[in-house]
Amino acid sequence: MTSTTLSTSSFVTQIKDQIEYPGGGVLSKVILKDNNCQHTLFCLAGGTEISEHTATRNATVNVIEGKGILTLEGEDITLEPGVFVFMPAHAPHALKTEENLAFLLTLSEAK
Repeated sequence: MTSTTLSTSSFVTQIKDQIEYPGGGVLSKVILKDNNCQHTLFCLAGGTEISEHTATRNATVNVIEGKGILTLEGEDITLEPGVFVFMPAHAPHALKTEENLAFLLTLSEAK
């Protein structure tokens, strides 16, 4: 997948048109990035697992399609279309997909 980086211009895209699932694992595409936020589309094949890790920035997850389980600070959260999750910086989290899963991840500065 390719990256689109814009800093000061208005921008419109149809996220569903950007979805492309890999045969296995993860494909990610930076949709928009500026000095404060980065918006990245993640497309994960069914059965993909991402081991526990943390991020130095606050993050939100907006599920577009598919299903998975996000373990956030020890709590399992079902990811399905329409689910929105806020993850504070440094919160441990892991992910397992039950089927192909697409979500928009937004990273923002922790204050």
